[in-house]
Order: sequence, then C-alpha cells, then structure tokens
Amino acid sequence: MDLVLGIDGGGTGCRAALATTTGDILGRGRGGPANIRTDLAGACNNIVDAARQAFEDAGRDPALIASTPAVLGLAGANVGDYKQRLIAILPFSQSDVENDSLISLEGALGEHDGAIAALGTGTVYLARRHGQLRPVGGWGFQVGDLGSGARMGRDLLQETLLVYDKVRAGSTLSDIMLERFNHDPSDIVEFTTNAKPGDYGQFAPMVFEHAAKGDVVGQKLVERAVADVEETLAVFDLAPTERLCLLGGLAGLYAPLLSKRYRAIMHPPLQDALGGAVQMAAKRFGKAGGGHG
Repeated sequence: MDLVLGIDGGGTGCRAALATTTGDILGRGRGGPANIRTDLAGACNNIVDAARQAFEDAGRDPALIASTPAVLGLAGANVGDYKQRLIAILPFSQSDVENDSLISLEGALGEHDGAIAALGTGTVYLARRHGQLRPVGGWGFQVGDLGSGARMGRDLLQETLLVYDKVRAGSTLSDIMLERFNHDPSDIVEFTTNAKPGDYGQFAPMVFEHAAKGDVVGQKLVERAVADVEETLAVFDLAPTERLCLLGGLAGLYAPLLSKRYRAIMHPPLQDALGGAVQMAAKRFGKAGGGHG
C-alpha cells in the first residue's frame, strides 16, 4: 500500500500523520519545535522524529520514511530560502513545503471556495477562488497583525499608559493593568523590553471579557480590532456562496462580533491544519494525482 505523510509544524511543536493515498490516517506522531527560521537543523530533526512516531503508531517500519512523500505546512516557509534549505536535508522521497496557512485553508475549506482568517497571537488571512490563492498579512505584530492577540495586548498597555498620564479616561480594565504593574509606568516599559508576541497576547482574552461587560477601554480596543479584521476580509470580497472559516485561539471571541455579512457565510472548519496537509499529500502523491506510486 502506498503511503503519504502530512506534517503541521510551528514554533511550539510539530505533528505528523501517516496516511494512505486516499487520505485515511493510519498513525500520528508529535515532535518538538519546527521553526525553520530559528533552528533549521533542529526543526528537521523534530519533523523526522514526529514522522518516525507516526510510522510506529501505524505499526509500519520507520525505514519506509525514505520512500514516502510528504506535504509539510510550516510557519515562515514563505520567507527567505529556509524552505529550499530544509528540502535539501529532509529524508522523504519527495518534500513539498508550504506555508502553514495553506494547509489550514485546505483543512478548513476542503473543496470549497472561500477564505480563512487565522486569529490568534498573530493574524494571517488566505482566500481561494477558482484555484487562485490570495494571502494577506502575517507580517508580525510590530508592523502588522492587526486584530491579533499580540497587537491587542500591546494596544492595551499603550492605553493604560495614556490613562496613567490622564490623557484618556480610565476604566476597570485599565485599573487592573495598572495594579498588575504596581502603578508604575516604568514597569510597563520594562515589560516591553523583552516581551514576545505571546506575552502581549496573554492580555487579549481579558480585553474581550471586559468589553462584553461594557468597559469603555475594552470596548474601544475590541471595536478597533473587529474593524481591522473586517477591513482585511473586505479585500477578498467574499460572495454569499463562499465560505469563511475563523481559526485560532481568538476565533470564538470574534465570531459573534463580526457583521451579519460575515456571520452569514461563517462555517466551522472541516478539518484542522494537519488534516489539510494529509489531504494535500493524498491529492499530490496519490494515484489520482499521478504522483507517488
């Protein structure tokens, strides 16, 4: 029986699934971080380890890795030459490396046209129409990622400092933030010195929570973020027959706040990103695709 691998990798870990060429998953595995921009060799080792686990989970000989093709969806694969360098050292019979947003779209939409909005610590958007892909965003919260958890957390800290300086009116939310930082603005500034996106993103659920209670600072930040998300989605000009899938940790918080136009075409994802990688591998390397066999 011919086999294919689907890999979903990011900064915190990677997942692998061994499947038949019809897309039926036989075994799964997990590995460590797979950020090819920060540690190419380490990412490769973790990817291979996850693949080996998937073979073992399926009761198959891991030696078959060398004769098995794979589709890998990896964060950062669209930047620099990391993708080409990784392909050169992967042990699979063929390695198709894609950005993680593509396998997310494939899993979420299946054969349907539409778009995904990945709304988490960062934000990235991808639409597909008649086979044509249109990516938007994903540039990092320093210069982009509007509506992301990281951007929202950063904006909350900025708003808190404006309240401290009595430039703007405060609220329960800004009071909580001031208390968290000992009512000392220098502590907030110090926090930002080494803070990573996830450090800022930890504050985002609290912003949504207080906004729902009528907190003026929370409402302002959420309204701004919703407007940013909708402004980005407007680029795609989605038709009523197309699908919109919200993904990521903030998806459930955004879903009820988007305008009726987007709520009307919102669908739950058909599969997750790993499922999308498996389906892409089955299409590309299965007999129907004229590939591996």
